Amino acid sequence: MKVLAIILIVIVVLAILYFLMIMPRMAHKPDTACFKEWLYAHRGLHDNATQAPENSMAAFRKAVDAGFGIELDIQLTKDKIPVVFHDFTLKRVCGGEGKICDYTYEELQQFHLCESTEKIPKFEDVLQMVDGKVPLIVEFKIERTDLSLCPIADKMLRAYKGMYCMESFNPLGVQWYRKNHPELVRGQLSDAFLKEGEYVGVLYFILQNLLLNFVTKPDFVAYNHHYPEILSRKLCRGLYHNTAAAWTIKSQQELDEARKHFDIFIFDSFVPEARK
Repeated sequence: MKVLAIILIVIVVLAILYFLMIMPRMAHKPDTACFKEWLYAHRGLHDNATQAPENSMAAFRKAVDAGFGIELDIQLTKDKIPVVFHDFTLKRVCGGEGKICDYTYEELQQFHLCESTEKIPKFEDVLQMVDGKVPLIVEFKIERTDLSLCPIADKMLRAYKGMYCMESFNPLGVQWYRKNHPELVRGQLSDAFLKEGEYVGVLYFILQNLLLNFVTKPDFVAYNHHYPEILSRKLCRGLYHNTAAAWTIKSQQELDEARKHFDIFIFDSFVPEARK
């Protein structure tokens, strides 16, 4: 009986620890309702086979003109200028060698986005163009422990008058915002990393199951919409009433299905029937 009692106590303690670890922000929460009123064009309203490729000024203008919010990605150049670009490397989108951080902004101007005449835009220029017309979901691309992007981009965002929130796969970036700009809506990006098969190890188990929420205290969790069944994600929304964002929706059918499990929707490769 003593052994059984010890086992039960251990199970209860572990369960309590688990619920505490995945707990998002519960006190002094900013309102996320306004973000639920929009659909978000992933990297702008883009088509990489046209003159409006991903994360281009043209794609962002198209999203604004169509009345969609925008999800975009930012990272730093070698000379510490925030630019809008998803991959850390240039190969896929620009056909170049090396990383964004290997080049100054001026050096990056030699590259074009996909087959278009568009070039890698400064984050500052995108903010000026959008000018508060639609809301922004800004993904911070942070490698390892280098958080130098956060204070530089945050200074720009604090001067911006439009509606925006931040998100990152890297918990350190979300934690930075918890500490330095707590009133801003912040989100933890995640995925079913182990199920995807591309990633392995304890770190990705922790990230997949949102076990660092107690550190980051996100206001929303943005998750791969193909995995609504992940327990930690379900508990964040169902038990803690945390806002759930879905990425990346690629058809009207996927959007309709995702509405059962999520509150905010980031889409790509099609134009939704409705704007909200």
